[in-house]
Amino acid sequence: MKGAAQALKHGARWRWWEFALLAGLLLSWLLLPGHSLLLNEIAILALFALSLDLILGYSGIVSLGHAAFFGFGSYAAALFAKLVMPDPWLGMVVAVTFAALLGALTSVLILRGTDLTRLMVTLGVAAILYELANKLDWLTGGADGLQGVVMGPLWTPFGAFEFDIAGRTAYAYTLLVLIVCLLIVRRLVHSPFGYSLQALRDNRLRAASIGLSVNARLVAVYTIAAAIAGAAGALLAQTSGFSSLDVFDFRRSAEVLLVLVIGGTGYLYGGIIGAIVFKLLHDLVSAWTPQYWNFWLGVFLVALVLVGRDQLTKPWTWWKRR
Repeated sequence: MKGAAQALKHGARWRWWEFALLAGLLLSWLLLPGHSLLLNEIAILALFALSLDLILGYSGIVSLGHAAFFGFGSYAAALFAKLVMPDPWLGMVVAVTFAALLGALTSVLILRGTDLTRLMVTLGVAAILYELANKLDWLTGGADGLQGVVMGPLWTPFGAFEFDIAGRTAYAYTLLVLIVCLLIVRRLVHSPFGYSLQALRDNRLRAASIGLSVNARLVAVYTIAAAIAGAAGALLAQTSGFSSLDVFDFRRSAEVLLVLVIGGTGYLYGGIIGAIVFKLLHDLVSAWTPQYWNFWLGVFLVALVLVGRDQLTKPWTWWKRR
């Protein structure tokens, strides 16, 4: 028991590069004020990728419909702001709660079957929500999207801050939510529960044979990941003032998978690194040759897989060894 406790303590030890990454995120708000809108998009995508990494990298649950929770959180926050009250903090709580409930309800669908089955089931859930949002146009705006979402000021201990056109307040808000979620997930994965998830990922039958409650853990982690994805969706709706069917689209799920392919899975920070690389690549290449953006993205991904296929899950593991 003493050895296990020491191993958990050693695994939870902060590395220098983790402090450097967090400091870089905070400094980006101060040093890059003219790029707040782009940085806000990167932070939202990083949070979305973090939620997927929790179930894919740590639990081995493959999903092609993770956008279901992202979109559900987006519409929940937008509808709450438009129909109830525009407070961003309360809207975030509502979005996270509804996304977590959706995750808990749909988690039973991923408890059995192969990875291919889970891919189809998760994709089906996202497709159902897409069609529901399209049909309930009196509530969601349908194909035109939910427009006219106006957020109130962001209340903090330092005062109230209005959401500005430059995106400074929006990025600070998104950055705060990202860092808080990152700290929570980091504590989670370095706990006995987190290590049990990795045991399920590596060999589910062996984990069950030593007495681990497989289904309960899968339901719990799927619900937590859904809540974090819902927070990312809420941030998108609150900082852009708009929510549309695009949040449920298959492209969202595919995009966040690409982010994890770029950044790596199973060590938390892959989503952040992948989101930075993906968004900067998108911004640079689309400015250079917008009509061939997908072509160059494909070339980059093929090269990445060919060069780093032996370390694909953790291409930046040299960070962890130092």
